[in-house]
Amino acid sequence: MAEITAALVKDLREKSGAGMMDCKKALQETGGDVEAAMDWLRTKGLAKAAKKADRAAAEGLVAGKISDDGKTGVLVELNAETDFVAKNDTFQSAAREFATVALGVDGDVEAIRAAKTAKGEVVQDAVTNLIATIGENMQLRRAARLSVTQGAVSLYLHNKQGDDVAKLAVLVALEGAGDQAALGEVARRIALHVAGTPTPPLALTSSELDPAVVAKEREIQVQMAIESGKPKEIAEKMVEGRIRKWQEEVVLLAQPFVMNPDQTIEQLVADTAKETGSPVVLKGFVRFALGEGVDKGPEGPDFAAEVASMTGGA
Repeated sequence: MAEITAALVKDLREKSGAGMMDCKKALQETGGDVEAAMDWLRTKGLAKAAKKADRAAAEGLVAGKISDDGKTGVLVELNAETDFVAKNDTFQSAAREFATVALGVDGDVEAIRAAKTAKGEVVQDAVTNLIATIGENMQLRRAARLSVTQGAVSLYLHNKQGDDVAKLAVLVALEGAGDQAALGEVARRIALHVAGTPTPPLALTSSELDPAVVAKEREIQVQMAIESGKPKEIAEKMVEGRIRKWQEEVVLLAQPFVMNPDQTIEQLVADTAKETGSPVVLKGFVRFALGEGVDKGPEGPDFAAEVASMTGGA
């Protein structure tokens, strides 16, 4: 039997598009014969997976997990071609499993793809096997992780499709030495705000806004002023005030809290510090809406009922 070298596995992987572990197993099963291994992969449906890779995958699920100590949270987005697949138990289980892997990986989505599941399978190979099993293109598109040394990280899932999986998910991290349960509840309410506010926040503070996004907004505002008949020099001066107002609308700490519009998120955090008897810092937030940026429709979900139920409204 031919030696199953790394070069042989690489060669088969390039020819078949199948996962590394699947290629290795195929070569072991066929005595190192690449052509026979290709046939073996075809019989398992694994060689077809790569052919689906150019098909659009904008549906699927966002999975979220919080660590047992409540101090770390993760989100992963697992995409597929159709919404029907999101209801598949195998697909949902995989999304949850990948989120569990993400809890133990202090890195980006590439690090998660290269990590192993509790079953010892490389995550990217598991995705390839899913493609072969279910028959749609899939990808582990993105991931995020928030952690605090003291305090709490909370998860909010909207439009849940099953345990720990939804169409939209938000993580919020509150750093503080006060009661963890109290901080976790406030973090959960802020997560609901991030999910349900009419203008989803783009950053925690104005200094954290993407300069390219700010420049684009300024360009739009200048053009609008010019089209209203203002000379360019005057339009550019007028725009500064509009940019400041826009920043207040898209910066989380400056936004009015959806459950109490008379209070900003910054004020909510300050009030929480007083109630818990120690400083509290809103360390960060992450909002994943399924398929965001992958040609999804503009219509967002309706949060009115959930906000009303949490505030005691009708």
